[in-house]
Amino acid sequence: MPISDLNQLRTFVVLYELRSVTAAAESLHVTQPTVSYTLRRLRERFGDDLFRREGHEMVPTGKATQLFGPIHDALAQIDQTVDESDAFEPASFTGAVAMGLTSIGEQTFLPPIMAALENEAPRLHLQVERLDSDQVEDGLIRGTVDLAMTVSMIDSPRLWRTHVRAVEYVALSAAAHPLPETGPDMFEGRRFVRVSARGGHIFPLQALTEHGLMPQVVLTVEEYATVPAVLQSTDLVVLMPRHVAEVFCGWFPGLKIADLPWPGQSTPVSVYSRREASLSPAQRWIRALVLDSVSAGEYRRGQR
Repeated sequence: MPISDLNQLRTFVVLYELRSVTAAAESLHVTQPTVSYTLRRLRERFGDDLFRREGHEMVPTGKATQLFGPIHDALAQIDQTVDESDAFEPASFTGAVAMGLTSIGEQTFLPPIMAALENEAPRLHLQVERLDSDQVEDGLIRGTVDLAMTVSMIDSPRLWRTHVRAVEYVALSAAAHPLPETGPDMFEGRRFVRVSARGGHIFPLQALTEHGLMPQVVLTVEEYATVPAVLQSTDLVVLMPRHVAEVFCGWFPGLKIADLPWPGQSTPVSVYSRREASLSPAQRWIRALVLDSVSAGEYRRGQR
């Protein structure tokens, strides 16, 4: 295939991902007229508009969506072949990698990630960015983060995803104010803390609403980080993921975990990145390290 054809296909992939002629031109280091000219050529070649402008966004047609996966994967294989001749050396890497995490993601997953980096890439600078669940795809596509972790299920052909940890919710309270044995009336007369669902943990709000417990909420906060200290000094209860509650109990011995009286499973924690054709060797390597560091249970397997 001629190089000019490959460049046209790469323009198509980048335009599909960024949904903007301006952003695509910046990413490809060409002018906007060059991207527009290439789009005209692609439209002629495939006999379809491929993208239609809606406001400030270039929205792909059904034909473009059908083409994206195969073209993206073909370019990924070409790029991987080229990159193999220039092996990445983590021990000497001095650049920065940005990772999107929630506050509880920082508390739960950063310790094993940093321990692995200390051994393999001690000079790498990991920059953690706080992303709401609805910002993850945009942050990855626009390059403000290199990878992200969230319980939100993002179904996008522009992203790569793999599950790394199951999520089971429990109740956490002070041992000085223990909950009764698990059962349908265990929360009778108890007051609750509710944490914002911005990070993607929507189960607690759903459970509190479904089981008529919202009137018992007396404190709403944005982050989980302040919750354990509040619980230890009050009789409040919070619903949260078991793996996070276990971390909090390690920090605050005065806390106690109780099982819920109803099913408490949600979507697993997933690692997201851009798809292969858009990743550098450094991004592929840090993604593999993160998977090795945080995958648990049934998800600890060879994802790559």
